[in-house]
Amino acid sequence: MAHKTFISYKYSEAQDLRDKIIEALGKDASYYQGETADSPDMTDCKTETIKKYLTDMMFDTSVTIVIISPNIKQSKWIAWEIEYCLKKITRKDRTSQRNGIVAVIKKVNDSYDWFKHKTRNADGCTVSTYKEDLVYDIIRNNRYNQITPNYSCPICKSIDALSGSYISYVEQEDFLSDPQKYINNAFDKSENDAAKYKINPTR
Repeated sequence: MAHKTFISYKYSEAQDLRDKIIEALGKDASYYQGETADSPDMTDCKTETIKKYLTDMMFDTSVTIVIISPNIKQSKWIAWEIEYCLKKITRKDRTSQRNGIVAVIKKVNDSYDWFKHKTRNADGCTVSTYKEDLVYDIIRNNRYNQITPNYSCPICKSIDALSGSYISYVEQEDFLSDPQKYINNAFDKSENDAAKYKINPTR
């Protein structure tokens, strides 16, 4: 089943990946509610005008795709968009549900090393660590937040990549190869498993 999605990204460095994601969605792109190459230029608009434009797109969505790029924190909108999508918002007697969120790591110079590092534990498990200082607090605060952790390995207690955090990190290539897998995972966490996470919806 397709879900209405919104993509949150830093325009100057992630527009190309946004376009690839929309293309990868195929026929499900008809459910995409965010900006496209044909969207109006809002650069010179007032803050409240931009907020209204964005909330009109986000309100009916159920999954938010956040593109993690090197200078994401220079955007003045992404943290606010994530906060909006994590809250239950009431408009005209209708209340939106909390969105599921998946964070897609942009490949830079043919590598993810700018953000992700893999190591091998003594027991043979390969684990990933991330340069969390490069992302907003609202992303970090919704990572590794499962109330009863789901370990992918009971020996080294490494956290499952998809179920261990409300906001999961996924490499660009993995996401583009099967976007519905990760969109469905994010949706399921918001719709069926939200009580299993300690969700922090504020910036």
